[in-house]
Amino acid sequence: MSSAGGLGFLAAGYKTADSMGAEIKAVRDLTDAPFGVNLFVPQPPIIRPDVLEQYAHSLASDASRLQVTLGDPRHDDDDWQNKLDVLYELAPAVVSFTFDVPEAGIITALQERGVSVTVTVTSRAEAKLAMAAGADMLCVQGPEAGGHRGTFDPTAPAGVTPLHVLLNDLSSLEIPLIAAGGIVTGADTRAALSRGAVAVQAGTAFLRADEAGTGAVHRAALSSGQFTTTAVTKAFSGRYARGLYNDFMRQHDPEAPFGYPEIHHLTRPLRAAAAGAGDSHRVNLWAGTGFNRSMVGSARSILARLAT
Repeated sequence: MSSAGGLGFLAAGYKTADSMGAEIKAVRDLTDAPFGVNLFVPQPPIIRPDVLEQYAHSLASDASRLQVTLGDPRHDDDDWQNKLDVLYELAPAVVSFTFDVPEAGIITALQERGVSVTVTVTSRAEAKLAMAAGADMLCVQGPEAGGHRGTFDPTAPAGVTPLHVLLNDLSSLEIPLIAAGGIVTGADTRAALSRGAVAVQAGTAFLRADEAGTGAVHRAALSSGQFTTTAVTKAFSGRYARGLYNDFMRQHDPEAPFGYPEIHHLTRPLRAAAAGAGDSHRVNLWAGTGFNRSMVGSARSILARLAT
């Protein structure tokens, strides 16, 4: 992506600091172009043990069908401090934060090393907090986006205010805005830029790219016609995220509690087993609302179409 003229990003979530550092170095071996790294900001636990146990019990039949043991529903900070230390040392061009504003001093420490900092926001209130913390840019995430919602409050409603309305609301702020959510065509890009964004961020548009690490079950589901809509769910991870609407979401979302990352760890073996078995109804198929307009081809060719 970066070599093609975009700003490619490495996702650091669910990886160790060592793995993240190795990936940063590997990308630098491949290109001199700038790229970014995205981190999940850790938050305190919110789920009670008895509620977690009850949800685990409700998943027992799915685990039995896939002949797998549910995971350890632990709370952790995703190797947060060690990742920050690696980023201070390696200083990629951009670091973006999702789920919250990092604690005081972190943004400044990165900026002092020449790193530009972006914070994902889903409302004007979050935008104000990110600006007060010193962010260089805001990634404005609309509810159309696939994957996890970037809300600072993990229990906040899923959100229904369209991206374009958010952009109109935030365009008066004196900070660059990056539009995210439902951006899969050149027309989507133009629409976002016309509403005050200086750039767009696309994820779903690249799920079927030749170079994408999208799993076989996920890739097939995007184009099979079996799934016709997306929905927001907390059943897989304990935090709202948008994906193709499958049986697991239909059956478990009404009873699923908030509890990230505990529920993510609880369902991880189940999801891995489902992917291995080709079961598209028990794995998270993250995708945005525009998934049925996503493109096949090289990342370079998809980027060109987004910019046309």
